[in-house]
Amino acid sequence: MPRICTDCLMNLINRISALTKSLSAKKTHKITSAVLMAFFFALPLSAASTPASLKDVVSALEKGYAGLQDVQADFSQKTTISAVNREQKGSGEVLLKRPASATAMFRFNYAKPKQQIISNGRQVWFYTPGNKQVLVNSVASMFAGGNSIALSYLTGLGHVSRDFEITFATEPQDKNGNYQLELTPKKPSPVLVKLQLTVSSVAVEQMQASGEVKNVFPVVSSVVHDAGGNRTRIDYSRARVNKGLADGKFNFKIPEGVEVIKP
Repeated sequence: MPRICTDCLMNLINRISALTKSLSAKKTHKITSAVLMAFFFALPLSAASTPASLKDVVSALEKGYAGLQDVQADFSQKTTISAVNREQKGSGEVLLKRPASATAMFRFNYAKPKQQIISNGRQVWFYTPGNKQVLVNSVASMFAGGNSIALSYLTGLGHVSRDFEITFATEPQDKNGNYQLELTPKKPSPVLVKLQLTVSSVAVEQMQASGEVKNVFPVVSSVVHDAGGNRTRIDYSRARVNKGLADGKFNFKIPEGVEVIKP
């Protein structure tokens, strides 16, 4: 947290006193109050705070997920396909729910391109209305073996220190003061060989102040690198946390006339 420079404050008060000796007491009080208020409001923006330690940032990430029951957020996505040096962009809304005694549920509603990826914790549906097709698979099959780490990333980062080797990125903080981490899976898989996360500075400040993170989605953005050199970046915004999302939002009713594809 930013610290007030006591010497700076006293110097400011002394200068105000010297400038206002010839004024009435009422006017002097108004000037002093106004300048001090401006000083205090400006201070958090200009005073240099001590950056958090790696341990604090990781704790904020883990505790933020530990207290996360559900989240609904907007997202924008950019995937770079290495083999053809081509980018694919998408955007939409993501919903995530973490029941206490069941596998996490998720829903990606893509506005562009129009598609949906939905899981109730048991099944996964990948629906492309333009093709009138839906791919159906079980969560267990889709994330079997080494790919289970991808499910862990997608639905909860409560144990990153257990599953990843973690360091700060080359630039530990972005321009907004959020913290940037690089995570390498201890057990790499084809779908996830490196993960980059930007962790909310608000979450870190909460953790430092109280030891807890409440009602804050701790991830600002993520970048997933796979074994083929492909890279997918997702930026999150307008996150609404722990609002009580209904389980029904994570089921999918297959529309009439849609081809069902199973592995």
